[in-house]
Amino acid sequence: MELNINGSATKLAVSDAVFGRDFSQDLIHQVVVAYRNAGRAGTKAQKTRSEVNGTTKKSKKQKGGGARHGALTAPIFVGGGVTFAAKPRSFAQKVNRKMYRAAIASILSELNRQGRITVVEAFDVDAPKTKGLVAKLEGLNVGKRPLIVTEEATDNLYLSARNLPYVQVRDVQGLDPVALVGADTVVVTTDAVKKIEEWLA
Repeated sequence: MELNINGSATKLAVSDAVFGRDFSQDLIHQVVVAYRNAGRAGTKAQKTRSEVNGTTKKSKKQKGGGARHGALTAPIFVGGGVTFAAKPRSFAQKVNRKMYRAAIASILSELNRQGRITVVEAFDVDAPKTKGLVAKLEGLNVGKRPLIVTEEATDNLYLSARNLPYVQVRDVQGLDPVALVGADTVVVTTDAVKKIEEWLA
């Protein structure tokens, strides 16, 4: 399989296993959900009687004062601990590496079939200026939500895209399924394509 390089007459030979894979909706859905859940944090937390701030000294003498009680941190007292205290839950879902890589390849293949991958020789800006990046993207006609993927994204590129709410910049190591699925067009350099193939091979 070959991909057209924007602004060049030459073509880039790529692996069918990475850019020509069958679309698997169930696999992609599972990986995207797992990736997003990994960023969630359980927030509900209550304190047990051992975690409540207060002394565990016996509150009164054993006999002669009515009911017998120990520490005032017991659940029966106001301000005491909770008997079965809720703790933050984990939303993590297990996705092994083979599934994750297969999902990335499936997304890339579907983007390629839909003509939503733009391959360029190189992509960078001379200075951290938003205006320069906007002008460069307008020349590529990449839609409102482009994803720029380079082998190693420079600070100038990151800073130039920071003020653009729908423009995302990733290097190959930081490529994730949520960014790929949400992009109108993926602008990827030839070096990044080769590195992606090495990663997913």
